[in-house]
Amino acid sequence: MIKNNPGIGNIIFLSFAFILLIGCHSDYTPKPRGFFRIDFPEKKYKTYESDCPYTFGYPVYARVVTDNQINSEPCWINIDFPKFNGKVHISYKTINNNLNLLLDDAYTLAYKHTVKADAIEEYLINKPDKKVYGILYDIEGNAASSVQFFLTDSTQNFLRGALYFRTTINKDSLAPVIDFFRDDIIYFIDSFEWK
Repeated sequence: MIKNNPGIGNIIFLSFAFILLIGCHSDYTPKPRGFFRIDFPEKKYKTYESDCPYTFGYPVYARVVTDNQINSEPCWINIDFPKFNGKVHISYKTINNNLNLLLDDAYTLAYKHTVKADAIEEYLINKPDKKVYGILYDIEGNAASSVQFFLTDSTQNFLRGALYFRTTINKDSLAPVIDFFRDDIIYFIDSFEWK
């Protein structure tokens, strides 16, 4: 019969502790998680013309396509950025004594992201010479849509836009891409005109 020797257990424990201490005594520091480098194209724009009651400038590295979803309406389009898996969804409505309802919908759809958003900043759009008025919503954080806006002439036309990416939302990795496309959305707004 073999008896348990407490000295052997202590020796094994001390040996393991000694090896652990020696193994942890190095200059190794784990590197933070990195993200892929993104090469952005040069900013160049062209004009979108159609039978719809609006025109605007959009980037040459994007394509404008008709929205073919089941519930889409005339003059609903997407500005697709295929290389970046992103799009700006544009919906258009004619105002029929329902401007307050359209404004409430735009507000509700922007603030629906407050669950994931760190902050939402509003920027007033006021271009009386072009009869273009609206609000740009800058949504910070891991929200599904990071930039939304609406434009109206306040009497006949209402247009709403939202930037989306077909990827898992991570504010740190998407931040440079969102900043890049926010500039394109601002150009869209600055060049926008009602027909």
